[in-house]
Amino acid sequence: MSRNPSEFPIVDCDVHVYPKSNDEINKRLPKPWRGSYHGESRPFNATGGFVLKGRDDAIPPGGGRAGSDPDFLREQHIDTYGIRHAILMPRAFCNMYPNPDYACLLATAFNDWMIDEWLDNNNDDGVFKGSINVAQQDPEAAAREIDRVGDHPHVVQVMVDSGARAPFGQRQYYPIYEACERHGLPFAIHPGTDGSGINHQPTPGFPTHIIEWHTLLSSGFQAHLVSLISEGVFERFPGLKVVLVEGGFAWLAPLIWRFDNHYREMRMEVPWMKRRPHEYLKDHVRITTQPAENPDNPQHLKQILEMMDAENVLLYASDYPHFDFDAPNRVFKGQPDDWRRSVFFENARELYGLPVPTDQEPATTS
Repeated sequence: MSRNPSEFPIVDCDVHVYPKSNDEINKRLPKPWRGSYHGESRPFNATGGFVLKGRDDAIPPGGGRAGSDPDFLREQHIDTYGIRHAILMPRAFCNMYPNPDYACLLATAFNDWMIDEWLDNNNDDGVFKGSINVAQQDPEAAAREIDRVGDHPHVVQVMVDSGARAPFGQRQYYPIYEACERHGLPFAIHPGTDGSGINHQPTPGFPTHIIEWHTLLSSGFQAHLVSLISEGVFERFPGLKVVLVEGGFAWLAPLIWRFDNHYREMRMEVPWMKRRPHEYLKDHVRITTQPAENPDNPQHLKQILEMMDAENVLLYASDYPHFDFDAPNRVFKGQPDDWRRSVFFENARELYGLPVPTDQEPATTS
C-alpha cells in the first residue's frame, strides 16, 4: 500500500471507529439483551440546536456514519497523512449504565466487533491497533474481560470513560490495574459519560451549553490524575501506564506545580508516595495532543510545551473523524524535528510496544 511521505512515521493515538449499524452490536449481545442497544445516549449530544458530530467529508461514499468504513478511513486519513499506526478508540459508553451486567456485556460486544471488523480483518498490514472497552462499574468483571482479549496481537490498551462514580485512584479499581499490568496494557481514560447515568458531573452542577461542557472536559482528567498519584497506584502497580486521551494538555504543568507544592507540606498524609508528583508523571503518564490548545501568540504554546516536558510525555492524536479533528500537518509547526518525531511517533512506539520502522527514515523538512 502506498502512503504519502512524511518526515517521520506517525502514530495517531485517538481514532474513533463506529459500527455501520446498531445491529452489528446487537447481534453480539446475548439474550435477553439482544436488540437493547440503540446507539449513544449521553448529555450534550444536542442542545440549543447545536450538534456535536463527525466531519461531513468523513461520511463514507456508500453512506453510514463517519468512521464506520475501514477502506474509506484508510483512504482519507491513513494514506493522506502517512499514518503508521492508528490507535482505535471505539465509543461504547458502557460506563454510564446502572446495571453492571449489561455494561459488561456491551463492552464485550464492542470488543468482539472491533476485533472482527477492524483488527482480524481489513488489517493485513497491522495499521489498526485496538483499545478494549471495560465497564469500570464491575472491576472484577473488567479484569476478566482484559484477560479474555488482552493478549490479542493488535490490542494495545484498555480504555474507560472519564465519567465515574469515584476517582480512579481508589482501591476498588485495583483489579483492573492488576490485569493491565499482567498483560502489559496501558490504561486509557477518554472523556465521556461525565454526568451520564450513574456518573458524577465533575463541574459544580450541570453546565447549560455544549461550549461550557466541552471547555471543561479536562476537569475530570485532573481529578483522576491527582487521585491516581496521591492514592499510590503507581507504587502498588509499578508497571502501569496511564494515558489521558482527548482532554487537552495546557493545564498539566500548573496542576503538577500545585500538586508538588502541596506534597511538600502534606506528604505525611500520603506516606506511600515515595516521590514528588511530577516524577510519577514522567514515568507513568502520557497525555494526547487533541484538542491542541492554540493561543494567539505561538510563543506562549512553546513555553507551555517546554514547561510540561512535552517531548517526553505528549502523544499525537487527531480525534478523527470528529468536528475538531487536528491534522498532523497543522499542529506544532516550528518545533524541532527531533521533538516532533518524539511526539508524533517515538513516545507512542515505546508506550504501545510498536515495531521499529525499517522502511522509513526521517526526511529533510521542506
